[in-house]
Amino acid sequence: MTEDNHVRRRPVYQGKIVDLGLETIDLPNGEAAELEIVRHPGGAAVVAVDHQDRVCLLRQYRHAADGWLWELPAGKLEPDEPPLGTARRELSEEAGVEAERWTELGTLHSSPGVLTEIIHLYLAGGLRRAAHHHETHEVIEIHWLPFRQVLDWCLDGTVTDAKTLIGLFRAQALHGKTGRSGNG
Repeated sequence: MTEDNHVRRRPVYQGKIVDLGLETIDLPNGEAAELEIVRHPGGAAVVAVDHQDRVCLLRQYRHAADGWLWELPAGKLEPDEPPLGTARRELSEEAGVEAERWTELGTLHSSPGVLTEIIHLYLAGGLRRAAHHHETHEVIEIHWLPFRQVLDWCLDGTVTDAKTLIGLFRAQALHGKTGRSGNG
């Protein structure tokens, strides 16, 4: 976001995590547009699959979603923290496990019409227990569920969180129709 990109920004709100501004830009078609853009540092999410072909899903209370959601362990990138570092930290803090093997599953844009957040997805294997630490504002239940069941939940609407859907389907595509991760 520089003068060379023809972006003019008027700050509206600066929070701990997000920065909302009105950005006037020159579009590729020559037109100008004023957009409400929320700048976000990005995040990482982990599809952790154990030796029994179970995946870790968190049942987490989300006020913005009006209730409980099924989600992968995930969190916000900290300043100067690489995405894999965030993934490792969040898997330990939220799910209470560490992983020996990591495979990149690509990235996703959460809501590119208004939000700059990019989420980095990973598949984790070779799991071992670690201490978990939930922050006081996190209301989380840790569940280990059969991969096949979780994929069914993705299709029947039980799982609605975008990063979780994309992460699970990419992990499935990488390791075959059963979700077998080769971790056993």
